[in-house]
Amino acid sequence: MMGQTPEDTTRRKAPTIPPLDPERVSLIEETGLTLKQLEPLGVEIYGADVRTDLPEPVIQALEEEMANRGFIVFKHQKDLSPEELINASKWWGAREIHSTHGVHPATPGRNRHIFRCSNDSRHGILGVGPQWHNDGSFEAASFSHSAYYMARAPEHGGGTHFAHQGAAFDALPKEKQAFWQRLVSVNSASCVTHPVVHTHPISGRKSVWLHLGMTGAVLERLPEYGLSIEELQKIPATADNLRLLTPEEMKELFNDYNNLLNESFEKGYGIRYHYDTGDLLFIDNWAVAHRASPEAHMPAEQQGLRIMDRVTIKARQNLAPHFGLPTYINMNGPHPFNKDGVWQTGGVGFRWKDDIRMQN
Repeated sequence: MMGQTPEDTTRRKAPTIPPLDPERVSLIEETGLTLKQLEPLGVEIYGADVRTDLPEPVIQALEEEMANRGFIVFKHQKDLSPEELINASKWWGAREIHSTHGVHPATPGRNRHIFRCSNDSRHGILGVGPQWHNDGSFEAASFSHSAYYMARAPEHGGGTHFAHQGAAFDALPKEKQAFWQRLVSVNSASCVTHPVVHTHPISGRKSVWLHLGMTGAVLERLPEYGLSIEELQKIPATADNLRLLTPEEMKELFNDYNNLLNESFEKGYGIRYHYDTGDLLFIDNWAVAHRASPEAHMPAEQQGLRIMDRVTIKARQNLAPHFGLPTYINMNGPHPFNKDGVWQTGGVGFRWKDDIRMQN
């Protein structure tokens, strides 16, 4: 079912990330901003002061560029107050902040909407996000956007890696594209369900999505002869046409997913972004996966002090599973599926690899 043949590899679609749209660029630059397209994804914006609201058409154009190119960075936004950071974050998604974290004592004003990360425990939470993930995967609505404000960039590096999940889907062999589109993950901590492949609500691209550290089960909707994936998605699933992936299949899926995103740098859909102090980076959390670079977790004595503030934004809709499945599946009791499948509760989820930290 999950194997790959040489023929499958030749049928891959080349991963693509669209360039900046000229009409949107013209609209945005009429306000005095300058856009720099990064390669292969991302956009830097110069000349902005996010303390001042942007016109609504410009916000919409930037949100569309985020959906296509993954993230945007407002350069030179030093010394933002918590309120200024939060107000700028409300430009996107449902225009509401969606906070699910604790508050570090060093957080400015102990503001509950700011998650402060650092490589020094006196200044913020340590060790956040070492593996590929999307923010808020334990939520049904899973944040549509996240803000990363580099209050202090370390002198010797400590950035973030980003991988475009639409281009990653394109890079899969056709057989695995079909298989992954029939999968639904169940979060081990919250029991929320998400499709392993979803269609992005703005770009319209099929995009991969899987939490490597908090998944307790993956359900497969069994194929039916002659039916396309789109037709299958309209037919409600039952215990008879669903099965759980086995431990061996889970390990293969998770390793395939991890490898797919690791390969993004070589294959043109990933970037290692390095921050300057005052960078305000917004991601489309449904379009790109990310992880902290290894340098981000090195001690401040070695790298220099790193202080990053994260704000998470509510989505306009749930990242809903396909096949008529519910948003939540209770994992605390028995299940009607195959006995050899993985069904595991707890914060860490299924351990698909023993030698890496599952902390996202």
